[in-house]
Amino acid sequence: MTGNGMNVRVAEWADIDTLFEIRTSVVENYQSREEIAELGITPESVAEMLATDCCAWIAEIGERSIGFSIANATEKTIFGIFVLPAFEGRGAGRALMEAAENWLRSKGIEEIWLVTGNDPNLRAYGFYRHLDWIPVGVEFDGDFKGEMKFVKSHRAKSSVPSGGMVL
Repeated sequence: MTGNGMNVRVAEWADIDTLFEIRTSVVENYQSREEIAELGITPESVAEMLATDCCAWIAEIGERSIGFSIANATEKTIFGIFVLPAFEGRGAGRALMEAAENWLRSKGIEEIWLVTGNDPNLRAYGFYRHLDWIPVGVEFDGDFKGEMKFVKSHRAKSSVPSGGMVL
């Protein structure tokens, strides 16, 4: 539990409907359940993801679920992170991102990626930059066409002394 009374826990199958409730409550990057289903994201597909190569986390304050993140180890990506609008700015997004990043790192993955809208004015874009994600370019084809790709490396830092050089 964090100092602000928030708890982050691993999501269970019983939480899948809650993930969809949170996902469809956001203001930026809003998509209805129907629009999400058109992308192939349904309660059944999420259950399959969680049973195979994905893990999800729920942020809670008391009994209230306020956000979630989901990561995919095979794809080496943060698949999604969403927080209820009334709870933005309270650290839930950062805690959920940390849970997902730590899980991917525990799988031995050194570089991870995610995509978001290609607009620096979007909250998500600034949020990722603030957490040291690096925008590397716009996706030009596929499912993420037009989206900005961000990467983050968890490679061990060099132990070269200050003023030294790595060749």
